[in-house]
Amino acid sequence: QVQLVESGGGLVQSGGSLRLSCAASGSIFRLYAMGWYRQAPGNQREWVATISEGGSTNYIDSVKGRFTISRDNAKNTVYLQMNSLKPEDTTVYYCKLYRGRLGDWGQGTQVTVSS
Repeated sequence: QVQLVESGGGLVQSGGSLRLSCAASGSIFRLYAMGWYRQAPGNQREWVATISEGGSTNYIDSVKGRFTISRDNAKNTVYLQMNSLKPEDTTVYYCKLYRGRLGDWGQGTQVTVSS
């Protein structure tokens, strides 16, 4: 069982920045792609960004140019640098390790952007 622990969420003004972190337990982190998702109450979970084992990245169009996903395999950690935040980015953010059919998920971290 892999444990994923997100941190770095909080309250920020529109236009501000936050960096989310997701730390994974164990030694398999480097073997798998990682992703960030977000989910607002009553909505489906939405994919935000993915980084492959080799470091290739992909983003949903709404965050391109504002968010950057990165990983540090030595620290078993994936990051999401979020700049130019907008009120519509407000929601809970989750990290995912792409292992197996369902993957492994963290508990989520709340991001709130005030206008």
